[in-house]
Amino acid sequence: MMTLLAIFFPSLSFLLRGKLLTALLCLILQITLIGWIPAAVWAVLSLQNARADRRNAKLIKVVKSK
Repeated sequence: MMTLLAIFFPSLSFLLRGKLLTALLCLILQITLIGWIPAAVWAVLSLQNARADRRNAKLIKVVKSK
């Protein structure tokens, strides 16, 4: 669901994750039709990186607890 939001509304995706300045920069980029594609790719990659960071933090926590 969040990935579709990142594709169709890239700046909103950043805004919902609390990245205000990034959302503003993304909004400026997506105002142009040509800039929409890079903004969408940027938002999806950022979302995937955030998910990977959370997953890695959980793994590190489990390894440290053993």
